Amino acid sequence: MATQSPFSWATQALPDVVNRLAANFQPPAWVVDEGVNRLVLFLNHVLMSEPEAMARLARQKGQRIELVWERMQLQLTPTPAGLLERGCFEGFDLRLTVTEETPVSLASALARGDKPKVRVEGDVQLAAEVNWLIDHVRWDAEEDLARLIGDAPAHTLAQSARQAMAALRSFVAQRPGAGLRAGSAA
Repeated sequence: MATQSPFSWATQALPDVVNRLAANFQPPAWVVDEGVNRLVLFLNHVLMSEPEAMARLARQKGQRIELVWERMQLQLTPTPAGLLERGCFEGFDLRLTVTEETPVSLASALARGDKPKVRVEGDVQLAAEVNWLIDHVRWDAEEDLARLIGDAPAHTLAQSARQAMAALRSFVAQRPGAGLRAGSAA
């Protein structure tokens, strides 16, 4: 006989609470601006470890890429060096709009290892290049960590993080209705 957890109400209520908080929370403009600056720096750091990615982006120099999710908008332009810089422009060559409706559904998709649902508008060739980047460029966190603390401790921490992510993915996959959501996306 299966027993129900006394905290089952919390697992049902938590997504609603998070979604309501996300809908009403608006950080100060300077926090958003600095967060976007740090995000672009991080993306460029990851790109610099992949010469093929930089070469592909350099061929797209000057194109206007707009990433949109709910109230957030990020405008990027590839540089001749094959990196990304923040843009501030009207119109776009490529707009990628994340169609996941809630932060919880977006986090769930990412935790399962799925790509979020995205609506693509604009230049097909540029979209193909961005898709290649998403599929092939990965951050080697262990390598960056090894520069700070050494190879052995970095390997141990990275291995622990991989195990934690595997456990999280397993947990998300076992949640009631997870199979229905994954099946409906196909």
